[in-house]
Amino acid sequence: MSVDLPFTISPGVSRNVVVLDHRVTGSDWEQWYLLRSDAHWDNPDSNQDLQKQHLDEAIERKAGILDFGDLFCAMQGKYDKRSSKSKVREEHQVDNYLDSLVSTAADFHEPYAHNWVCQGSGNHETSIMKIHETNLLERLAQVLRDRTGAVFPLTGYTGWVWFRFRRGGNKFAKRLWHCHGYGGGGPVTKDMIQRNRQQGYIDADIMCSGHTHDQWVTYDVRMKLDCNGLVKRNRMAYVKCPTYKDEYKTGAGGWHIETGKPPKPLGAYWLRFYLTRKTHVDRKHKRDYAIDFEVREALA
Repeated sequence: MSVDLPFTISPGVSRNVVVLDHRVTGSDWEQWYLLRSDAHWDNPDSNQDLQKQHLDEAIERKAGILDFGDLFCAMQGKYDKRSSKSKVREEHQVDNYLDSLVSTAADFHEPYAHNWVCQGSGNHETSIMKIHETNLLERLAQVLRDRTGAVFPLTGYTGWVWFRFRRGGNKFAKRLWHCHGYGGGGPVTKDMIQRNRQQGYIDADIMCSGHTHDQWVTYDVRMKLDCNGLVKRNRMAYVKCPTYKDEYKTGAGGWHIETGKPPKPLGAYWLRFYLTRKTHVDRKHKRDYAIDFEVREALA
């Protein structure tokens, strides 16, 4: 089954890179992408209705979907010390627990498979690899590819998405780097320290992570001298994606409450690329326009 989308997906020349090509037409051109992480889809505390709302909106907008890991929660296996009988959905209370996660996740995500342009790994998926020696994301991707013919690209714990744009004879590009995340975040810093460390060694236009279930966006500007000797300023965004799992609930009790953790925001972000006029015309390349982007909160 083929789906008409305004972009094409292909692997990069380097491992762990997804390439998305766009043909820019018209002065009002725009392209949307859904940025999400930590869905913990199979957990009873995961808000599947909100996930479906955002995924359906992605279909309506012909938007690509980027997921940065922990799509699965998968903590209720036989050898997982974190397992709890109260944290298993009814459809997963079976002997072949991990198999049921893959099959039911495929049923849920099948309508969105063609729009899925990046699936990163999270610590919950890598934990299953260590304990049970099976890769849930690879299994899910293969089922969806077989069912739909979708590409459904997989990246790793970190990865790159290279957005390429062509308008006439001119080419533009934006680079997105993602990392699932690590460490505990913190009620004060909210994982800003890891952001600062990563910006010291990653050169990207957009950086994304999840893991700590925090939510914020920051913008920085970097100055550089281009190959023509002109001083340029590049805007860089860091997007901290929240979760779809509500562990706090009413605050009555449980591990999340007893360890002093606060309620966390639920949802995702939208990334919008658009055509914009440049303040200074690039006479050498005859460019009086550019591709810019903005990040918006995906609302309930």
